[in-house]
Amino acid sequence: MLDSIRSVAQGWVGKALLALITIPFALFGIDSYLSSAGSNVAIAKVGKNNISIQAYDNALKNIRNRLQSEGKIDPAAPDLPEMKSFALNQLINDQLLDDEVKHANFAISDMQLTTYITGMPEFQKDGKFSQELYDQTLTDAKLTPNKFEARIRGDLLAQQAQENFAKLGFISNARAEQAYQLTNQQRVVAVAEIKTKDFVDQVKIEPAQVRAYYDQHKAKLMHSEQVKIEFLLLSAAQLITGVGVDDAEVRKFYDDNIDNIKAKEQRRASHILIGFGVNPTPEKKAEAKAKAEGLLAEIKKAPKTFEALAVKNSQDDESASKGGDLGVQGRGYFTPPVEKAIYDLKVNEVSNLVESEYGYHIIKVTEVIGENTDFETLKPQIKGDLMFKKAQDEFIKQAEGFSELVYTQSNSLAPAAKAFGSEVQKSDWLTRESAAKFFKDNSKFVDLIFSVESLKDRRNTAAMEVSPNNLVSARVVDYKPATQKSFDEVKEGIEALLKLEAAAKLASTKGEAALKDLRAGKSVADLQWTSEVAVDRKNAEGLTELAMTQAFKTDVSKLPAYSGLADKQQGYLLVKVLEAKTLKSEDPAAEKLAQNELETALNSEYLAAYKQSLREKAKVTVNEKLLLGSTENN
Repeated sequence: MLDSIRSVAQGWVGKALLALITIPFALFGIDSYLSSAGSNVAIAKVGKNNISIQAYDNALKNIRNRLQSEGKIDPAAPDLPEMKSFALNQLINDQLLDDEVKHANFAISDMQLTTYITGMPEFQKDGKFSQELYDQTLTDAKLTPNKFEARIRGDLLAQQAQENFAKLGFISNARAEQAYQLTNQQRVVAVAEIKTKDFVDQVKIEPAQVRAYYDQHKAKLMHSEQVKIEFLLLSAAQLITGVGVDDAEVRKFYDDNIDNIKAKEQRRASHILIGFGVNPTPEKKAEAKAKAEGLLAEIKKAPKTFEALAVKNSQDDESASKGGDLGVQGRGYFTPPVEKAIYDLKVNEVSNLVESEYGYHIIKVTEVIGENTDFETLKPQIKGDLMFKKAQDEFIKQAEGFSELVYTQSNSLAPAAKAFGSEVQKSDWLTRESAAKFFKDNSKFVDLIFSVESLKDRRNTAAMEVSPNNLVSARVVDYKPATQKSFDEVKEGIEALLKLEAAAKLASTKGEAALKDLRAGKSVADLQWTSEVAVDRKNAEGLTELAMTQAFKTDVSKLPAYSGLADKQQGYLLVKVLEAKTLKSEDPAAEKLAQNELETALNSEYLAAYKQSLREKAKVTVNEKLLLGSTENN
């Protein structure tokens, strides 16, 4: 059980600060838990290969971290089912592809492997591969060279297989032009709503209808079973106040890890390269410089043209197709003059000409990942990390004793609370639903609370590691079984529901009649159309997502064109398209960029279809119960 605890090595500062403020309510900050079965238990099986809980948790953590860094999710939010499903499917697909490449004619030579590893930024020191750094990094990660190199070789094989599929995608110029036109089509649109709420007063629901609904849905109209519990938490966060870290420890950690700290800062940059070849003549360099200076002048005048100019002019073919994007890289990846420029620039800032052995570069930084690396800035963070690490070590020492005591003294949580200096906390009445919310969707812990043993015997639950560094034991102190809701309790709600359903039907009926008249060229007097707006697929001009979707689904072969859509909640939406203008591309670079994007999308479809075919042929099983009740959260 404690293997998962020992594996956690990040996020200490945030957890520590939260703990110091809200220790009595620490469970509210727990999103999910790592199964007590242990990290080696398979959450899925692909053929003869197991996917462990630990692998799944790591994949989920990586997805969460990426989405957080992009500002797409709240760090405090629990993991969404879509995230969990994506993480597991990604692992399954990777395993399927790994199995496939082992039986195909893909190979990575020792020379290719060596070249890749010696070029990895993690192993660079002073711009060169460091054997010492390589050995130390593998030692810290508890990996042998053979195991690490086998892992990298597998990754490269999978990459090789995927790159082969990337060659399948081809979009003709004609199709690219068509797609560009469709994507950039402009439509002049107005909408009108026939709202459900306007018909509610016209609806009369008879008592017999309400009664009939009640009788038909009795099984769902229940008061849920409820419990009152008391619970005890042992948390590393609670132990922080008992540990200390002095300035000398902080300084030593910083000095010992400065190279790794700096290496964590990464940047995404784009460039336009105008090359002058190997051993260029002065005339050749002058020619390349003049062209680069001309492009730089264009960019200074119109910064938004950078990507299009990169596609059209850059002589770095690999990045040119992506608008000059070089991806996210750390220090040591680029040649010194290019790296200096990248790390001197601010986000969205464009460099002057940068000369390297490859030619003249125009560089633009698009993203900075990581924080300031000076000591004074990092000192509070490092101190918090070290404090939490000490608290974590103490937690590991106490966890076994805590688990044993709540088990051996199972009729009360008081002995464990006294022994570990914690406080027994009490809840109000909890249903399964509210308990799940209380414990941040830890369904397995909720199942344990509502188990027959817990309800009948009223003994302490087993201590459960609901998240890294958090052990909880609970005890039911009172219980109310599920009961039928009376007719009087629910009749008003049923009547309101039936009214809305009937009103929605009236709105749809009126909407469909109005649409029929409009298409026949008749006027409909009582419709309130919005002001006409010119929209394209990227600019909604205030229209809702539903209205935009319907507007571009509308057949515009004859104008004005009308379409309608019934919405169970709102009523009926009418859309009028008065003009549809197809924009012809006058920018070859923009059209080329659109073509590249389409080819990339097509490649992804080919690869997805291939992985799906592998999945259909393979035997894949998922431990659904473990999946729903699992995961170390991040």
